[in-house]
This record gives sequence, C-alpha cells and structure tokens, in this order.
Amino acid sequence: MSDLDKALADIVAIRAQLARGDAFCGFGPSAIAATGVLALGTALAQHAWLDDPTGEPLLFLGGWIATALASAGLIGAEMRARSRRDHVGLTDTAIVNAVEQFLPAGAAGALLALVLVRVSPESLWMLPGLWQVLVSLGLFASVRSLPKGVALPGAWYMVAGLAVLMLASTDHALSPWTMGLPFAIGQFLMAAILYRAREETDA
Repeated sequence: MSDLDKALADIVAIRAQLARGDAFCGFGPSAIAATGVLALGTALAQHAWLDDPTGEPLLFLGGWIATALASAGLIGAEMRARSRRDHVGLTDTAIVNAVEQFLPAGAAGALLALVLVRVSPESLWMLPGLWQVLVSLGLFASVRSLPKGVALPGAWYMVAGLAVLMLASTDHALSPWTMGLPFAIGQFLMAAILYRAREETDA
C-alpha cells in the first residue's frame, strides 16, 4: 500500500470515528412527533372501521406495517435533510452509524411477524407487545449516538411492551389501542427529548 493509499484509509477511519463519537442530530422532533400522530390516527381508524381485529389479524397488522413504513419514510427524509446541515462532511457516515444500530431490532420485528404468520398465526396476539420491546432494544442500542435522555423512551417501550403482553395474554385479543397509545406516547416523549436537546445545542 502506498503512502497516499494509507493516508486516504486513515482519513476514512478518522471520519468514521468522528461520526461515531458525535451525537447524531439527524432525528428531528417534528418528524418523530408526526409519527406519534400517525400512530393515533391508525388506532382511531382501526377502532372505527375494523370491527374484529382479532378475527382479521392480517388486516390489523397490515395497517400497522403500513404506518411503520410511512413513519420510516418521514423520519428518513428529515434525517437526510438535517444530517446535511448538522453533520457537514459526515452525512453518509453519520446516517449509516445511526441506522445500523437500530437495524437489527427492526429486522427482528419484520422477521418475527413473518414467522408467526407462516407457522403460528394463533400467536399473532403477541406481536404488538413484542414489537414495542424490540423498539426499546433498538433505542437502547442507539443510546450512545443519540442525545441524552433517549433511554427514557427506551424504558417506556420496554414497560409498555411487557404490559401489553400481560394484558393480551388473558384473551389473546388484538386491540388498536394497545398499539396506538404506547407508540404515540413513546414517540411524543422522544420528540420532546429531541426538542430539548436541540434547544440546548442552539443555546
């Protein structure tokens, strides 16, 4: 390896280390809060139009998967825009570092849903609680690269997920509110923490 190649490799390594060590500022409070509104809207829509979520689990879960994809798109668009402004020169590295920490939890949630639908549809009542637990694990995995206080929504999702599992275990019923309320509260809490962190940074 030539000296130039070695120098370029060192620069890439330094840039990656800087991106890992810096708090990721790409998550905007407005987009996170909007996903909380989406969760409430989905819960209200399913409460009004889906008479028996337990009898139609695929329709119930399909609505929440669509909401999750819309939320991911909303967060991703704002993440890209804010990263270009706040992580000048490190945009791609900062986004990759932030996403790769949460990605295992997201992939586990998708694969878990697929496995339960294929081999154990009678166990689909557990998915809302399990998804919330996985979001909690994803937040805890990302805590070092996000603003201080993110552990609080992580703890909320863990407690909410376990509570939802306990409540649903009595009748194995699916409810729009056991999805909508925990996610809305968690996202609003996350948005408040990000907003406070943004104000402290600006100050």
